[in-house]
Amino acid sequence: MLKKFVDFLAGLPMTIVAGVFLLLDLVPHLTAEFGGEAIHLPFLPFDPAWITIIISGIPLLYLAIWRIIHNPGIRKISSALLICIAMFAAIYIGDLFAAGEVVFIMAIGALLEEATTNRAKKGLKTLIQLTPSSGRRLKDGKEEMISAEEIRQGDILRILPGETIPADGKIISGETSVDQSIMTGESLPVDKGVGEEVYCGTINRFGSIDISATKVGEDSSLQKLIRMVQDAENKQAPMQRLADRAASWLVPVALAIAIGAYIFSGNIVTAVTVLVVFCPCALVLATPTAIMAAIGQATKHGVIIKSGEALEKMGKVDTIAFDKTGTLTYGRMDVSDILSFDDSIDETKLLSLAASAEAKSEHPLGKAIVAYAKSKEAEITESASFKMTTGKGIYAEVESFKLLCGNEKFLIENRISIDRDIQSVLDRLRAQGKASILVADEKKCLGVIALSDVLRPEAKDMVSRLAAMQTQVVLLTGDNKKTANYFAHQAGISQVRAELLPEEKVLSIEDLQNKNHKVCMIGDGVNDAPALKTADVSVAMGSMGSDIAVEAADIALMSDDISKIPYLKRLSNATVKTIKASITLSMCINFAAIVLSLMEVLTPTTGALVHNAGSCFVVLIAALLYDRKFES
Repeated sequence: MLKKFVDFLAGLPMTIVAGVFLLLDLVPHLTAEFGGEAIHLPFLPFDPAWITIIISGIPLLYLAIWRIIHNPGIRKISSALLICIAMFAAIYIGDLFAAGEVVFIMAIGALLEEATTNRAKKGLKTLIQLTPSSGRRLKDGKEEMISAEEIRQGDILRILPGETIPADGKIISGETSVDQSIMTGESLPVDKGVGEEVYCGTINRFGSIDISATKVGEDSSLQKLIRMVQDAENKQAPMQRLADRAASWLVPVALAIAIGAYIFSGNIVTAVTVLVVFCPCALVLATPTAIMAAIGQATKHGVIIKSGEALEKMGKVDTIAFDKTGTLTYGRMDVSDILSFDDSIDETKLLSLAASAEAKSEHPLGKAIVAYAKSKEAEITESASFKMTTGKGIYAEVESFKLLCGNEKFLIENRISIDRDIQSVLDRLRAQGKASILVADEKKCLGVIALSDVLRPEAKDMVSRLAAMQTQVVLLTGDNKKTANYFAHQAGISQVRAELLPEEKVLSIEDLQNKNHKVCMIGDGVNDAPALKTADVSVAMGSMGSDIAVEAADIALMSDDISKIPYLKRLSNATVKTIKASITLSMCINFAAIVLSLMEVLTPTTGALVHNAGSCFVVLIAALLYDRKFES
């Protein structure tokens, strides 16, 4: 009951009432302060500042007492306690306006912090609102509407145009475009077809689709995203904890200076003024406001920062280590080269033959060739006498050809010679980090189809932008050195560490840290999780990355867009600079106000105006982070 009453007094409506009464008391105090005759308000039987003191002072007194009772050790002494002491001291000397002003400006600062925090939480609120409440399940050929809680893994769900997808799943029927901006930040709907994944909370825009539920309830992508954002809001940055500790030791220092001022000057007003201007409002408020504003800003761009600590550390990072597969690259094999060694067979025919032979293969490279052939609308015919030799290749009869598709060893075992020219081509492809499938008939090698992982097109620009921010980039990968060097060269990365096991990635991170580097690790796989945990701060590819990697990382890129890394670095740098500037500004204002108080230039009234106006100013500076434009 008491808590509800305190919250009511601390709310915006009552704070406005407190401000109105403080304003009624402002004119007479200012006229008296600057040499005029005090103006009294005859229609009020009491000083209107009393209303302000009651409305804004009670919540502050409640907070100070609560912290004394519940906080451990030195944390019992808080900024709220110092402000309450200043309030009571001002009341004691009869300066009710100063007492009301101190608590009112503190109430305004708290409302500013709450408003900024709520605005920063807007992305989370949107996520929660998008949590679907029901779904359309297909059972025994009939549709039935059920609550989202009743959906189970494996259920077949039908989603009509305009409906929210109620669970993660794979499309088993139909084609559509899905608005998944809430998950990935992509501005345009994404075309989806059979076999592709859809995510809970995203919106089906056009066609009707049937999906098989894969992740439901708390395991869904949307609920995972909500939990990550909630975790981010519940964690504090070291700078914030530093500010809280500073508020604790400021109280005894302020009391000591105030008592000393009274002893030497004999003027109780000077002592009270010192207490008023010493209040660490800006020091306490500026940091959490900046952190929450920055987290909210990042959420809008599809970057989920799990804690203020991660944001602060990212601002200090000077080295970023990337995994290769699935991070710098897409992590999928695609046909890169089709080279014919027979003048009678062109590249199109060679692709058609290889795809026809590999159509029944379960090997990833064979599947990649078939998928590429289909995308190019190459002719794929039914093969006969299909036979696969594990780890080597396949045999199949296609049209009039008896084909062998596989590696060099497989062809040599089948008495197909590999001459020097062919070997030179294979060596060149290997140097480029490509896998090769040789295609041969009964007599000779007809050609080669090379496959390669695909570098993300934004990788090179991202690396150059990081270099412009004096941030070095290192490639850490388990791939062989030739492949690693090839992709590193394409991306513009000069430092490469290849053929690394998971524990060796950890050792590489530790080696960089031992050289006094602040390291950020970016990865996507289960094997990256130990390195992600070891780094000073870590980023996971949230969409395609493994659950373990996402859980291990401090930050998640929901759209797997590595071009967001320079944006994240700029945001972190700006946040750290804003926090430092706010703290420095607040300390300078406090110091100047204390000196002026000891010189008896300031009174409790003018001292409160100078100090607390500065507090609001630094909070507003921090709040501007939410809407600041950063190049992404």
